[in-house]
Amino acid sequence: MANDTVLYKRSYMFSFLIRVCHWLRALSIVGLVITGFYIAWPFLVRPESTNVLQQGWIRFAHEIFGFLLLAITAVRFYLFFFSQKSKAERMSFKDAFSIKSWIQQFKAYFFVGLPPHRGAYGPLQLVAYAGISVVAVFMCITGLTLYANVYHQGIGGMLWPMAEWVTYIMGGLAEVRQWHHIMTWAFIIFVLGHVYMVIWTGIRFRTGSTDAIMSGYAYHPVHVKPEDVEEEKH
Repeated sequence: MANDTVLYKRSYMFSFLIRVCHWLRALSIVGLVITGFYIAWPFLVRPESTNVLQQGWIRFAHEIFGFLLLAITAVRFYLFFFSQKSKAERMSFKDAFSIKSWIQQFKAYFFVGLPPHRGAYGPLQLVAYAGISVVAVFMCITGLTLYANVYHQGIGGMLWPMAEWVTYIMGGLAEVRQWHHIMTWAFIIFVLGHVYMVIWTGIRFRTGSTDAIMSGYAYHPVHVKPEDVEEEKH
């Protein structure tokens, strides 16, 4: 193995629609975090100021990003479970339920061997993505609940029965707002960890992990013996 030549096999991993959803979701999360923290602490306006227009525009932007996240989350769930082009993603379940794949994954993180790549994601990666997807659903539900408690007509009026039920089971509107704020940190922690691991994985394993979400193609090492390379040349 030490004398083998390492070539790379290119495989189509993410469809165009999946890549668009990824970047729109990234945009919505960043926008929601920034506007959400400002809504919680409107530091650009003095407490005694009567200027509420600025806060209104920030809240409007927060709602736009929120509905964008809601739409992307719904589309992404559909693509993952039903799109033929997401087959590589669904194949990741095999690694997630394999103890051998988990051991192989952690060994790779400690620079021993290569990670499993039967699907688009490793086992730890799939669990992390599933977890943040659950957080996204929670944030959408609590966000819609807060929305319906402010806007009582139109979409807010349609959502009111659901919002009333969520408010009740969570112990009041203050608790809904509090948990909505707390779970924002899950987004922040995930984004920081995600960006770090994508860059680290790309450098460590040279799989083009960053390129995959840009072009759709990932690269996996294939070990070839020197004599096979010579035969290919002739």
